[in-house]
Amino acid sequence: MNRIAKFEKVSLNQFKDDWIDTFGNKGNDIITEIYNNIKLPKRATVGSAGYDFYMPIDITLQPNCTIKIPTGIRCKMEEGWVLKCYPRSGLGFKYRLQLNNTVGIVDEDYYYSDNEGHIFLKVTNDTNEAKILKIKAGEGFAQGIFVEYGITYDDDVDDVRNGGFGSTSN
Repeated sequence: MNRIAKFEKVSLNQFKDDWIDTFGNKGNDIITEIYNNIKLPKRATVGSAGYDFYMPIDITLQPNCTIKIPTGIRCKMEEGWVLKCYPRSGLGFKYRLQLNNTVGIVDEDYYYSDNEGHIFLKVTNDTNEAKILKIKAGEGFAQGIFVEYGITYDDDVDDVRNGGFGSTSN
């Protein structure tokens, strides 16, 4: 098995900035406590491909509602690897929980972004059965899988990332 990455927390200051940007001052008085309780992603079993991402706060997500989650997590990867993020299978099956970008792609150079490579996951309860989704802080809600990738023979890209989500768009 290739060992090619390491999960870390972003700095407390980065987490605070992103929390306030996402939620305003809601929960501002407990941001440090939320940060201190963040769990790094891990696999559930030796045969698991996915690393579970854990919810940093309790959420209740009504049908057809969306929430953007600042996970407090970043990931340092070796060259040639990408982290692909998906909802946890059971939540997708029971609630049609979906990531708003269908599959989250965390590039190897995202770690070095201005936002410290802070991974956000925006999820929607897309149930068509009127089910209310409740996830407690510390429960798994998404999973990340590392995948090796290649480039074309004639690839001559030399641009360097300088920013977070959407920073490579022209």
